[in-house]
Amino acid sequence: MSDGTIYRITLFKIPSEDDQTKLLDIYREMPTKALKDGKPYIKSVTAGKAKKDQRAQGFTVAVTSVFASHEDMKYYDEGCAAHAELKGFAKTVHQGIMMVFFENEL
Repeated sequence: MSDGTIYRITLFKIPSEDDQTKLLDIYREMPTKALKDGKPYIKSVTAGKAKKDQRAQGFTVAVTSVFASHEDMKYYDEGCAAHAELKGFAKTVHQGIMMVFFENEL
């Protein structure tokens, strides 16, 4: 039975290694910089450059973000200033993005 935790996987196609590193630097600050009601609300963020592999289909950065609820993820998308900053940068450097989210069903 799910506890409502949301697992979000985001993949980016960013050709420049410098831009990949900058995006990772922004994500590194996300767990403490992203605030809701003045408090950190993201449970965890893991991210890294994708290893070279044909199955990567050109994606170069992978991120897993964990939220306590769907409402927290919705706030992340619609109301979080830190995420708005991240999106502002990513939009200028990516050549493709994919995002999926789910609740653990195991």
